[in-house]
Amino acid sequence: MNSDQVKLVPGNSLITKTPEEGRQLAIKLARLVIKAIQPDAATRERPRPVYADDPAMLVAIGHTVAVKFATIAAANRYWNA
Repeated sequence: MNSDQVKLVPGNSLITKTPEEGRQLAIKLARLVIKAIQPDAATRERPRPVYADDPAMLVAIGHTVAVKFATIAAANRYWNA
């Protein structure tokens, strides 16, 4: 991995101690994917007002985080192991 690439799984693990940590990791992973797709910070910031006021875009963002959280929860055996 060169210095321009974003590390997409911090610590190379989806294992967390609690569901709250899992949710925080899911949000971080969603943000890292966007950073990897669009590495230029100024370009990433430019459309923020568009999606911040669009309910459909906010739902889509929530869905992305939910899918990542489901993956993390499964990796953690739903914290019941």
